[in-house]
Amino acid sequence: MSDNDNDKDSSGKSGSGTMVEAIGLSKFYGPFAATQNVTFSVPRGQVAAFLGPNGAGKSTTMKMLTGYLAPSEGGVKIGGHDLATDRIEASKLIGYLPENGPMYLEMTPKSVLRYFGQARGLSGGRLTERLDYVAEKCALGSVWGKPIGKLSRGFRQRVGMAQALLHDPDVLILDEPTSGLDPNQVHHVRELITSLGKTKTILLSTHILREVQAICERVLLINDGRIVLDGSVDDLEGSQHDMEARFRELTTSDTN
Repeated sequence: MSDNDNDKDSSGKSGSGTMVEAIGLSKFYGPFAATQNVTFSVPRGQVAAFLGPNGAGKSTTMKMLTGYLAPSEGGVKIGGHDLATDRIEASKLIGYLPENGPMYLEMTPKSVLRYFGQARGLSGGRLTERLDYVAEKCALGSVWGKPIGKLSRGFRQRVGMAQALLHDPDVLILDEPTSGLDPNQVHHVRELITSLGKTKTILLSTHILREVQAICERVLLINDGRIVLDGSVDDLEGSQHDMEARFRELTTSDTN
């Protein structure tokens, strides 16, 4: 099955319609609310930006969407599968790039991605095909056999992107995907995300507003654990300067 193959049933792995659904997600740590009643849905084929200042609840929400963190209240559906009751099937649909995700530093990109692929149930020719695909798409050929501990942060980030893409997921959840990359690498990743967004659902967090303008159709803005804007990129105004002003307006409380 290729990356452009969308002939999957709607009750199962893909089809059209909603692919990511957050339903009243809240996460409490004692009296502190990291998120409160976060609700939104993202359809197939949409690239949505998940924005917010540091500590606003972005990473907490992404961890709940991927099952890495259990919500205190609310739920998540991925491709129609309830993450709480149908975890395995929902997880098959998700490719997740966490911010500063852990890596096995003594392993090479080739060996660690083979390990991840086998853990995802890939084997034989299909595993080889996917390894070749992510090595090319993430431009890992020059470091394919080098220990990850010897790689730059940018190359480590590309290995992380490769593991997110490895099993050909329908949904990509990317936390700061261009962090640590040089301008050429950033351009490459943006092109890759734009291409993948034609058939996949992508939710990405970023602090770079020009990145939102370049590759996203929609903006979800979170502040103090709550969604304060859900709309098109145009709803953050046109120019980068206007976007920054609008971002500050929506994320600066009266007490600051």
